[in-house]
Amino acid sequence: MQRITPHTIAELFDIAATRRIEQALAATLPAHALMQRAGLAVARLAMAIAPHARTVWIACGPGNNGGDGFEAAARLQQCGWAPIVTFCGDESRLPTDALASLRRARGAGVNFANAAPAQHDLAIDALLGIGTTRAPEGVMAEWLHRMRCAPAPLLSVDVPSGLNADTGAYPEAFTMPHADTTGAAAKRFCLSLLTVKPGLFTAQGRDAAGEVWLDNLDGTTFDEVPAARLSGAPHRSPRAHASHKGTYGDVAVIGGAHGMAGAALLAGSAALHGGAGRVLVGLLDRTAVTVDVSQLELMLRDAASLDLSTTTVVCGCGGGDAIRTLLPRVLSTAASLVLDADALNAIAADTGLQQLLEARAQRGRPTVLTPHPLEAARLLGLSAAQVQSDRLAAARLLAARFGVVVLKGSGTVIADNGTTPVVNLTGNGRLATAGTGDVLAGMVGAALAAGRPAFDAACEAVWHHGELADRWPIDMPLTAGSLARGQRP
Repeated sequence: MQRITPHTIAELFDIAATRRIEQALAATLPAHALMQRAGLAVARLAMAIAPHARTVWIACGPGNNGGDGFEAAARLQQCGWAPIVTFCGDESRLPTDALASLRRARGAGVNFANAAPAQHDLAIDALLGIGTTRAPEGVMAEWLHRMRCAPAPLLSVDVPSGLNADTGAYPEAFTMPHADTTGAAAKRFCLSLLTVKPGLFTAQGRDAAGEVWLDNLDGTTFDEVPAARLSGAPHRSPRAHASHKGTYGDVAVIGGAHGMAGAALLAGSAALHGGAGRVLVGLLDRTAVTVDVSQLELMLRDAASLDLSTTTVVCGCGGGDAIRTLLPRVLSTAASLVLDADALNAIAADTGLQQLLEARAQRGRPTVLTPHPLEAARLLGLSAAQVQSDRLAAARLLAARFGVVVLKGSGTVIADNGTTPVVNLTGNGRLATAGTGDVLAGMVGAALAAGRPAFDAACEAVWHHGELADRWPIDMPLTAGSLARGQRP
């Protein structure tokens, strides 16, 4: 059994691939053996999560996910625990393996109840597995609400019930409550069986699953193509002594229209502290300052005067409408390019700019787009809700047209045409503050300027950006300016 952390390198398999792996492994084992292994894994993790629990509530559903719960209950009962099982389903319609596990649980003396216990020390959600396509309703929805709003730890079997294992989205008809809205402080866990599923790490999946563990049930080989992967922590090599500022390249930030100079300066600061050899900031507001006295290393320039042909350009941070007139030259001439914020909005509204960006991708010019979901939706002609309903698919569509894409959000997705997407596991809700996206754009720019391939530069910058937030002291505010410097206040 393995805990999945931001340092984990792993392949993520979708529902269809997981089903094929399950069938292949089951064909090599005696009848019911795979479910017995799953139930044992659940019981072991349950005992580790709450070793002193007196009341363990296991909510079981009508399919094989419920069978895993029955099997876990039997194992816990055999170990001297006293689980309480509630069953939401029709026994006569249970799959063969699940029915066998139900009978084993009864034979072990497990207590089956008609209603959820008034209180519990650990809840196990074994209601719906990866095959569900419907929103939980009725008593099932009521039990899920109780488990997620209670202060006791919650362990989900394979996936949190109702969550799409491929996309990390819940059905539109179902609203999953969050413990933090009720004052409860439940710790959440998920034991992913056989494979690691992408939906556990993006969209609503991260909040729903909590701490994710994997038990591959002794499956040894996966002859399947992953839907995505976790890249783990990027390696950083020490700088050679015989190097100079030119070794690490120039970054030119173009943005900062009237009233928004801070966005461009944040991106420049992030590029500077990200290791760029030189950082030039071309502000679009001609009335803005000509020197940043807090960071004298930043070279403020007239945006129109910048030579882009040998420079990594970070374009769009605080650019407003003023960025539009510069985009044709930027798209055509920048050696390497990061497009963010208002540059993306301008491109989304102009088919001519889209054609220039597509032509740039066809020429193989290093380009990274860093949209949030609404910016991605504008580029795709969709709604933000549609993007969030399948973040991996949205990122792939953008990458196929424009180049490397960083689709920001919970479980940021990095995609490139013809490459397995990466789901990033660093970062947290403290990044939901103004300017942190500008900081990320600058960090990507620094990695590009140092000569990293566009996809690698994006993955590395996203990981480090999130890791800074993860390490930030909980009692100190996280601001974009401090994040850009990599310094605690």
